[in-house]
Amino acid sequence: MKTLRLRQGLEREEFGRRLGYSASTVAAFEQGRRIPSPRTIERADEVLEAGGLLCVWKEQVERAQYPVFFQGMAALEKEALELLMYDTLVVNGLLQTEVYMRALLAMRCPPLAPETTEQRVASRLVRQDIFKRRPAPLLGFVMDESVLRHRYGGVDVLRGQLEHLLRIGRNPNVVMQVMPTDCEENAGVNGPFTVATRKDGKKYVYAETHGSSTLETGPEQATLAAARYGIIRSQALSPRESLHFVERLLRES
Repeated sequence: MKTLRLRQGLEREEFGRRLGYSASTVAAFEQGRRIPSPRTIERADEVLEAGGLLCVWKEQVERAQYPVFFQGMAALEKEALELLMYDTLVVNGLLQTEVYMRALLAMRCPPLAPETTEQRVASRLVRQDIFKRRPAPLLGFVMDESVLRHRYGGVDVLRGQLEHLLRIGRNPNVVMQVMPTDCEENAGVNGPFTVATRKDGKKYVYAETHGSSTLETGPEQATLAAARYGIIRSQALSPRESLHFVERLLRES
């Protein structure tokens, strides 16, 4: 990017203005401290008259914007026909508002570098393009009630997050449910996980903890996880009850 910029005789300030970024952000791109989004790469290729040279690397760069342990799942998300997610600690990344993301990332221990935080925020926002995808994938979310009560970042952050959940939960391809804390049975006591189904029907099971992850590809584990999710869904509040529950939490917050 830097070589092509210099070939065009552009200073970082002018190049950044055309991309919609500051000169310091352009410098971060060129020095590898921040990873540009696919859209930014496409725009840079156009501005620099690169003839597709930058776009050749778009997929590799896109993978690099995610932590190593999530890169496989990120690629799977982009082509999934169905995603079924159970969350017990925080709101799923596909549902997080930007301020909620920043509140979570600010609590990381040890602290993340500012560049890493910006990169993580940008990559999560890109993942949320899945809600604009056509044909729309089927998306199922079940989350513990406690997830909706944690005031990460403060009351205003929580209120904004609850309002966002209500908007997303009304999409026709989204099924959102709450597992109440007073439930006497919960098949999800082993922790959060995601079942992803590709267009060819192959299923995968993804789970992560402490900066590492597993992506199971065996049919036995995938079948068991899908069955477990079905039981969890039956034990949770119905989608209609869940939206009413979130509305009540919003009024109380």
